[in-house]
Amino acid sequence: MSAIDLAAVIVSVVCLATVAVLAVAVVSLVRTMRDLRAVVDDLRDSALPMVDDLHSTVKAADAELHRVDRVIGRAERIAATADHASRLTYRAFAPPLIKGLSLMSGAGQAGRRLRDRRRRRRVLDLAAPQVPEARTVSPQQRPERPRRHRP
Repeated sequence: MSAIDLAAVIVSVVCLATVAVLAVAVVSLVRTMRDLRAVVDDLRDSALPMVDDLHSTVKAADAELHRVDRVIGRAERIAATADHASRLTYRAFAPPLIKGLSLMSGAGQAGRRLRDRRRRRRVLDLAAPQVPEARTVSPQQRPERPRRHRP
């Protein structure tokens, strides 16, 4: 055997070994691809129903959100109406009510003053000596009483 024949045999053995290694790698790669395909199929089988459930849940939540938005809008309108009615009621009833309370307060003060005057007269009448005959006194002869000012 010559050197060329020996080199050809060595190159053939190396190529055969390389092909064998590549064949084992391809078989391993095919096996991994089958496993990956099985996992993807399982994932698709379990994920698609979840996505459908999620989609229906989002639709239901959107419908509820629109309903809550309508309820809040109604509540805001009711609050505005109640506020407006409250202002109108205040404007309608406050002035007459204030005037009525002022009148009652003034009447109470007037009543107290009248009672105080009557009491003073009774006290003065009881303290004054009893005169058997009535005599008339002209305004010039009357002594002046000091006037008391009450707030």
